[in-house]
Amino acid sequence: MQEKADFWFMMHSMTGFGRGESQMPGRRVTVEIRSINNRYCDIQLRMPRLIGSLEIKIRQAISARLSRGKIDVHIGHEDTREDGSAVRCDLMLARSYAHALRDIAEAIGSEERISASVIGRFPDVLEVETAETDLDEMWALVDPALQAALDGICAMRAEEGRKLSEDILTKVAALEEARERLLQRAPQVPEEYRIRLDARLTDLLGTRKPEIMDPARLAGEVALFADKCAIDEELVRLKSHLSQFRGAVRTGGVLGKKLDFIVQEINREINTIGSKANDIEITNLVIGMKTELEKIREQIQNIE
Repeated sequence: MQEKADFWFMMHSMTGFGRGESQMPGRRVTVEIRSINNRYCDIQLRMPRLIGSLEIKIRQAISARLSRGKIDVHIGHEDTREDGSAVRCDLMLARSYAHALRDIAEAIGSEERISASVIGRFPDVLEVETAETDLDEMWALVDPALQAALDGICAMRAEEGRKLSEDILTKVAALEEARERLLQRAPQVPEEYRIRLDARLTDLLGTRKPEIMDPARLAGEVALFADKCAIDEELVRLKSHLSQFRGAVRTGGVLGKKLDFIVQEINREINTIGSKANDIEITNLVIGMKTELEKIREQIQNIE
């Protein structure tokens, strides 16, 4: 049972959400992380400019916990300190705008008054200045919120991975059961072919069959048919691939791409068995296996 629990833990989805928050006197940072499927680790960051210098550290922290997925990260910062920010007015620039507006008014004969609120909307007249940021202090505020968000998204991805793995294992068990049925059915096909061929020859030749038909010739035809429809090697490789599929999961780590490769190999063997099939029961089993395998392929696209 412990092995099963460890197995579930190793499977992770690429879909999840996590949120974290960290506070200091007069300051608060919130981090929200969302992720969906992606072939690579694609991290998109949205954060205030004063945190921009920490981008590399933030990316490294995320990459250490999340290996694949399209990861959207939003970081918010609130500063309620009295000395946290101030508004600076460029008076010389404001006077220049005022003079320019008066010149325009005189030129067009307008008597419209120029208000301070109008001038204040022009670029660079008013600027918000924030207190100089201590990067070490800022990282000490951001990191706990980031790790809390990563804990949340990892927990959600693990839970989603557990549900996916339950479903995938059920389908793998169905493939293994179908393989056993193929293993039992395969030897019966040449014998049934011999019986049908012998009956057809009897219908065609009647009592003259012993005189015309050499038993060795009949045996040769059956042997040739058996060689063409033999699937022993494919069944052995299929068993190996299914075992590798389970074994790959137990190794842990990033599994999605490896499992996808093994599924391709399983599909190759099933296709070969189908191309050799000269039996309706084997054909039906192959169709069922391809259906289950396609469901597995869709599921592992969401595995990290």
